[in-house]
Amino acid sequence: MAIINHITNFSTLKLALLLAFGLLPLGIWIYKSKYGSSTFWWLGFVVFYAFLPNAPYLLTDVIHLIDDIRTIQSVWMITLVLIPLYIFVIFAGFEAYVVSLINLGSHLHRVGKSQWILGIEITTHALSAVGIYWGRFLRFNSWDLVTQPDYLLTRGVEELLGKQPLVIIAITFAILTGLYWLMKRVTLGFVRQSNRRMNIHSVNN
Repeated sequence: MAIINHITNFSTLKLALLLAFGLLPLGIWIYKSKYGSSTFWWLGFVVFYAFLPNAPYLLTDVIHLIDDIRTIQSVWMITLVLIPLYIFVIFAGFEAYVVSLINLGSHLHRVGKSQWILGIEITTHALSAVGIYWGRFLRFNSWDLVTQPDYLLTRGVEELLGKQPLVIIAITFAILTGLYWLMKRVTLGFVRQSNRRMNIHSVNN
């Protein structure tokens, strides 16, 4: 694993991936729970939603790939290890985002609010685009919502008034929306196919 020691941003990738996948158990509990009106449920929901942008944020870590390519001299290591590693991390992080929103949609369908699903998905993409901009360009993180909420909101809103930030956020929103639409269908198709195979196996047994 000597190659790992030369990946300068490996620790950052690990932390981002941990945050992305660490939300899945919380999201599953929130959207499967029967206590949707309790204070404890809403607290969990706020924590989940605040950290949700960390999952698609991994898409922007492709900029670290360029830095690591410059550091590592071996073409074979770059081709066979570095690039596949980044692809896996970025894909896994975004898949965590997709699964989280699918669980949200399942919860809304279960409580009779299916008509809200599309609107909440679009709103989530927009808020995630803002969160990604704040994290990448202003270097804020989700913990700043607790440690320095006033500064985060003041500085963050000021930045949103500029033309360039709005363009970047709009592009990010479009990318998130398109990738989510694609990955959601791939994921749901895989789940349906797996369930179909399990049902056939059960019938045969």
